[in-house]
Amino acid sequence: MLRHGPRGGALEWLLERVPTPRRTPFTIGYLAVVGVTSTFARIADPELVQRLQAASSSDGHNLLQHPLRALVLSGFWVAGGSWLPYLWGFALTLAPLERRVGPARAAAVFAAGHVAATLLSQGVVITAVETGRLAPAAMDQLDIGVSYGVLACLGAAVGTLPRRARVVALAGVGLWLAQQIAAQEDLVTAVGHPAALLTGMALWRWLGRIERRPPDPRIRAARALAVGSAAASAVRAGVRPSTAP
Repeated sequence: MLRHGPRGGALEWLLERVPTPRRTPFTIGYLAVVGVTSTFARIADPELVQRLQAASSSDGHNLLQHPLRALVLSGFWVAGGSWLPYLWGFALTLAPLERRVGPARAAAVFAAGHVAATLLSQGVVITAVETGRLAPAAMDQLDIGVSYGVLACLGAAVGTLPRRARVVALAGVGLWLAQQIAAQEDLVTAVGHPAALLTGMALWRWLGRIERRPPDPRIRAARALAVGSAAASAVRAGVRPSTAP
């Protein structure tokens, strides 16, 4: 009989958490989409890319004129054109959350963070322009990317950790956001990134209720039928069924 040592157990634990189309279909699908758009942004004509991104941007003008298009398409591009950092971001935030709550609910968290942070940050920009605190050009500043959705999933995923680990994780994320805001001095980032994280945290109770919800009676019945069939087959074969849980 083969025994798995500590290394084998750690490797098995790690492999079980690697995103795959079966375990994390939403994560893999979204990574494929942003992989295609980021590759296109690198190899296509720069003027064409600029026009497409400007039409997809969720800046103030686009939100006022084409809100649905801006909110949806702005999340299909990556800011800066580099796809690799988002690969790690998805693997460490969206994928663990999707394994825990399922693809539909993970997608809901991602969308909620993207929409809420976009509307709040651009609402601040629009208000600042109308009151004369910002130049009108701020309404046309390109606003694309998936960072809001990723941060919302990070905020939601932190809620699945034990209390002490949750505090440490939030402290680390808070320091990182503070450093980012101080370095960039960008109003959209200063408002949008914390808003996205808080959106994910606001969904802790909803996700917690889902995790504690009792299984569907049909699922319980199917499991009981499967166990009963297995026990009956074992008895017919002359094998004593195990009573171990």
